[in-house]
Amino acid sequence: MVLNYIWIALFVIGVLVGVIKLVFMGDYDALPAMMDSTFEASKVGFEMTLGLTGTLTLWMGMLKIGEDSGLVQRLANFLSPVLTKLFPDIPKGHPALGSIFMNFSANMLGLDNAATPVGLKAMQELQSLNPKKDTASNPMIMFLVLNTSGLTIIPVSIMAYRAKAGATDPTDVFIPMLLATLCSTLVGLLVTSIYQKINLFNKAILTVAAVVAALVAGLFTAIHGMDTEQTQHFCRILTSCIMLGAIILFIYAGWRKKLNVYNSFIEGAKGGFKVAVTLIPYCIAILAAVGVFRASGALDMFQDTIKAGVEMLGMNSDWVSTLPVALMKPLSGPGARGMMLECFNSFGVDSFIGHTASILQGSTDTTFYILAIYFGSVGIKKYRYSVVCGVMADIAGMVAAVLFSYFFFA
Repeated sequence: MVLNYIWIALFVIGVLVGVIKLVFMGDYDALPAMMDSTFEASKVGFEMTLGLTGTLTLWMGMLKIGEDSGLVQRLANFLSPVLTKLFPDIPKGHPALGSIFMNFSANMLGLDNAATPVGLKAMQELQSLNPKKDTASNPMIMFLVLNTSGLTIIPVSIMAYRAKAGATDPTDVFIPMLLATLCSTLVGLLVTSIYQKINLFNKAILTVAAVVAALVAGLFTAIHGMDTEQTQHFCRILTSCIMLGAIILFIYAGWRKKLNVYNSFIEGAKGGFKVAVTLIPYCIAILAAVGVFRASGALDMFQDTIKAGVEMLGMNSDWVSTLPVALMKPLSGPGARGMMLECFNSFGVDSFIGHTASILQGSTDTTFYILAIYFGSVGIKKYRYSVVCGVMADIAGMVAAVLFSYFFFA
């Protein structure tokens, strides 16, 4: 229901601002610009979903090989001591646990194209366990909150955008971004665990936390002393090895099981195309609402109001210029990316605002977009407390992003 109110509010506020501009300010361009934004959003939404079809088809085909070969089941069995603590309603050894793990792994490595199809597959498997098919279950909510918190260890795409914009050191946001996204994930996990009455202080979860900390420390050690070009090469090679390694692992598992690997891939790939088609209306709905709100000028007015209020309190308001990134991020990944690039163009990629925009972009994920797409793919209409938990994780990540920006770059 919360997403329903937000979606309506974006349209209503946008139209009201446009009408006020027309009647009282004689702005004849506001309403046409808003109308144009709906057509553009529809086009972009369709093209985004169409572009996702190939990736969905590839990775759902690979996942089908993993399922038929038993690889996903073995992953689920290996990880069940930890995942069953976070997802107590999922039976031990259920394939959903393997898909959840693969989704988390892809997100942490910045492999968005691989994470989305595996995440959608996980939602389908969780839906098979859901007694109320129109209502989000506890495992679904925990999965999506951890997904939307956006834990990313290697932010390859953001470093690439910074490099393209001419940053002196595109990787200098690496550490503050990692710290910000860790804050977001921790808050999301804690809040959701409180709702679901899950005890996080057990041996399995604490062990995983220690392993993650060790991996992060190892990654920092590996890139220590590297210059910018070497770090970029290292990250690209690492992510490429992981993706290609996963493909080879799936194929090898199928070959060892004496499967017809090709036919297994084709069967899974067909499902990927069907899922992509179901995503089109949800994607267009979100992008159209955001487009109207932005084109009306309501976002700029809100930003100016916040900046004036911060300055009245005697606080540094430099970060307010990055507010559009923070506001857009939970709603639209491409929209937030566009706002970040606008900050680069207006203030410079190496400015405080350029750094803060980059960290905000990587501090969390597109909460409302992900909720709409993932829940929509399995027909969930009642989100329960998922929006509250996701938004709290977003706020924690954004606040942390601003604080770490001041610490590292002010």
